[in-house]
Amino acid sequence: MAKQRVLIMGAAGRDFHNFNVYFRGRDDYEVVAFTATQIPNIEDRRYPAALAGPLYPHGIPIYPESDLTPLIAQLAVDQVIFAYSDVAHAYVMHKASQVLAAGADFRLLGPHATMLTARKPVIAIGAVRTGAGKSQTTRRVCDILRSQGKKVAAVRHPMPYGDLVKQACQRFASYQDLDDHQCTIEEREEYEPHLDRGVVVYAGVDYERILRAAEEEADVVVWDGGNNDFPFYKPDLFIVVADPHRAGHELAYHPGEANLRMADVVVINKVDTADLDAISRVRDNVRSVNPKAIMIEAASPITVSDPAAIRGQAVLVVEDGPTLTHGEMAYGAGVVAARRFGAAKIIDPRPYAVRTIADTYAKYPRTGAVLPAMGYGDAQIADLEETINNTPCDLVIIATPIDLSRVMRINRPTQRVGYELQEIGSPTLNDVLK
Repeated sequence: MAKQRVLIMGAAGRDFHNFNVYFRGRDDYEVVAFTATQIPNIEDRRYPAALAGPLYPHGIPIYPESDLTPLIAQLAVDQVIFAYSDVAHAYVMHKASQVLAAGADFRLLGPHATMLTARKPVIAIGAVRTGAGKSQTTRRVCDILRSQGKKVAAVRHPMPYGDLVKQACQRFASYQDLDDHQCTIEEREEYEPHLDRGVVVYAGVDYERILRAAEEEADVVVWDGGNNDFPFYKPDLFIVVADPHRAGHELAYHPGEANLRMADVVVINKVDTADLDAISRVRDNVRSVNPKAIMIEAASPITVSDPAAIRGQAVLVVEDGPTLTHGEMAYGAGVVAARRFGAAKIIDPRPYAVRTIADTYAKYPRTGAVLPAMGYGDAQIADLEETINNTPCDLVIIATPIDLSRVMRINRPTQRVGYELQEIGSPTLNDVLK
């Protein structure tokens, strides 16, 4: 039987994992290409031979997803594997229709094909959408486990945007490790809060190698999911975060709905700022597809170091980048802080955006009058810095999980916004982690 020729559609995360655990080393398939989208500057390179294995001595080329239809013909593709996340169900089927019209099969690989089995307990945290509050939920879980005397290693969903061979298995225990690995803003946003708590973080490309390393030093492995993907590791407990600010999305996005249906625990976050009708709608949707799930309600209260500094000021709000872009939120915690603490005006940064930041606004026109903290590499960090400093304001409100002043020079006063998960009522995460 002839080998099936496969193209994997991805965004430098799930696509590489699916290749590593399902296709690498199999002589009944030949992966002829990856395509890339969502993340800037990850196409037009190769998945390296050192990671692809002996069947791929020249590695595997990565093309822009915009070339998908001609690639299917040019490379005689038999199967296309869809392998990225946080997209509407209709979007997935539009891509399927494009693939089918070009003559190839369209596939999704599921948990049984792609989840690795750990030798230590795994608690996984995921979400139904980017920006739902997964990161603070993960931090809360780690705090509880450590209070129980357990040694925790957090394994973060991949963000390998640099040298893939060097990033195959990364261990972060200090800020120096972040510098040594030349981490992007997006990586630092996820890793630094763990490091501040004394939690070691693993990430990279080869997640079996990462798992085996994490197991050597941890009593519990915490899967810190990203982009509403489902876990790479088979969880003993799966906690999924839902967002009533986007009620209904829990049943309308891939693979967020799959997460919701698999969840052991559903955390309905932001109940302090969402409409009661929206909260009720999320509750009803959870019960309709996963009646056995434990539901926990929570808030993510914000803090700033000096609330009085915001009052009466014209402010620029910098929010978490992915939350605003493919997460489709018009604002986040920074806008909430600006309104709550009496900012006179929120300055629209869009007229002052330069180069890749301007391109981000063009690609995601629904983004509101806030600045997404995009920083996929040094050039984009420089563009973000210039956009911030171009914007005429009295104060910059930084609502990202890291202090941007550590990676750029901001020429105006700043106030950082923090947010942690706080359960409301019972049950709590303490109850389910006993």
